[in-house]
Amino acid sequence: MGNEILSIPLWPLLLYTSLVVVLIAAILALSYILGQRHNDRATGKPYEGGIEQTGSARIRFSTQFYLVAMLFVIFDVEAVFIMLWALGLYDLGWPGYIGAGLFIAQLVVVLIYEWSIGALDIGADAKKILKAHKLKQQQNEMVAK
Repeated sequence: MGNEILSIPLWPLLLYTSLVVVLIAAILALSYILGQRHNDRATGKPYEGGIEQTGSARIRFSTQFYLVAMLFVIFDVEAVFIMLWALGLYDLGWPGYIGAGLFIAQLVVVLIYEWSIGALDIGADAKKILKAHKLKQQQNEMVAK
């Protein structure tokens, strides 16, 4: 049994490794030879979607952005648990099905709670905007009369 392992030829592995090394060296050499070398004024500046950098990148974000990100990660990880339950559905039987149902019910309760306390409201409140717009229209109509 031990002699069979020693009798496996290693030359294909060595040939493959040497071909990979030669190919990487050729790609790097061609990149160095054919690549452009320039040092313009804007070469070292950061570039983001066609917008020039203005000011500092150290701006403060609202904590609601972080809360939404954490909620996304939490619900994303829980989706993995649900998929694993789906894979083992036949092995787990009814107890697994009931457990998955309770787990999903708990997720729904947490989602409703987060929604009710306003944790998912990161944009402008449309009702307040419409109310302010109607109030402004009424004021303009009163001034016009």
